[in-house]
Amino acid sequence: MNSDSIFTLADRYQIPLEAVIKSDLLRLGVSFSPEALKVCAQAKPKSYFIFSFDRTTQKDLSELERKSVPEEIALIRGPYDLKRTIVSVRVNPKSLYRIAVGATGRSPLQLRYNNEIIANILLPQQPPYYTTPLKSGKPVTDIAPTIEWGYLIYLTAFRLCQYWGEQEECQFCDINNNYRQQLRAGRSYTGIKNSGEILEALQIINELDQGKVSQAYTVSGGAVTKELNGMKEAEFYAQYARAIEEKFPGRWIGKANVQALPLEEVKILKNAGYQIYHPNFEVWDKNLFVQLCAGKERYIGQKEWIQRTLNAAEVFGAEGVIPNFVAGIEMSKPHGFRSVDEAIASTHEGLEFFMSRGILPRFTSWCVEPGTALFESNPEPPPLEYYVRLLAIYRETFHKHKLPSPKGYGQPGLGKAVFSVSPFMDVLGSE
Repeated sequence: MNSDSIFTLADRYQIPLEAVIKSDLLRLGVSFSPEALKVCAQAKPKSYFIFSFDRTTQKDLSELERKSVPEEIALIRGPYDLKRTIVSVRVNPKSLYRIAVGATGRSPLQLRYNNEIIANILLPQQPPYYTTPLKSGKPVTDIAPTIEWGYLIYLTAFRLCQYWGEQEECQFCDINNNYRQQLRAGRSYTGIKNSGEILEALQIINELDQGKVSQAYTVSGGAVTKELNGMKEAEFYAQYARAIEEKFPGRWIGKANVQALPLEEVKILKNAGYQIYHPNFEVWDKNLFVQLCAGKERYIGQKEWIQRTLNAAEVFGAEGVIPNFVAGIEMSKPHGFRSVDEAIASTHEGLEFFMSRGILPRFTSWCVEPGTALFESNPEPPPLEYYVRLLAIYRETFHKHKLPSPKGYGQPGLGKAVFSVSPFMDVLGSE
């Protein structure tokens, strides 16, 4: 690790070292030694719950990598005495970040950078419900995998997107390509999930998750531009919350991760039982939205997307509307900003717009995935400085508007946060 730049950025922007390292891991990915993979084989495996979130394809992974890579890792202690920091695993066999066994073979797993020890590694335990098959024989991991160290059940109800082909698919998104590659790899990977299988999986989780580690569920999937199984998008996704809340009233916090819908359709989601609504706006800059989200621009348009997000606060309350943006695509080639200053200024404008109205966006750190339109033109991700400055401006704007910590994300702060695909929850509450 170029520790000078890591420490310099952490100190300059007053961002915890843990969050800086997490940002770097998410942008560059991580590799595994064969010996480490044998240890990881006992942990909770990566479920590929919606996207690949890998810097390589399934066909370019070894059989051991495909089967043994864990869903997440937790950094802890080591030479920098890190507090527990949970990070989504993004596989990149070429990454200089590498997980290996200790030098004696008896030490805990370690994260290294260019063979320099960074931290010890904790692995997520495989919960008992993961090995319980459904009546159909499908594994629980196919229908109702858990992420965020077991906090969130991720229900990808529709594993494809009706924004189809290079003229409509978001250029950073691999949902359609990932579905195809998971099937080719022989993984059980249901395209459209039915409520019966979801309820069966949740029943297993509810019975075996005796410590109630799982506290929320997200229902998500690709866009529905016309109809799916005879239903428009709101009704298609509402059916799942309606069934879950009828069988397990109040057991979990329900979150809907779908498009920005008209107000009457948003009410359908709320009445079905969802408490949180994620109408993801992806990128703030108007020109970039048009270039990177062509399908969303054609069917809805950025201006209307933003207005629908604001309107949704009438139904869910401002604190219940949490749009996501994909951090880093502001600097994607060939259309993105060339400087970190420009990219941060643009995103800051979007954060200020929403937070000043009580709506709290979140972000996912961009993974440059093969099979996406941006992959060939972006061999390297945006610089680490962008992500560190983003954390600083996010935290500053959050405190400026005195916003509450987002519901359905667990506790904020170092050593407590469980959100694994960006460090925004790790820095909330830190000074």
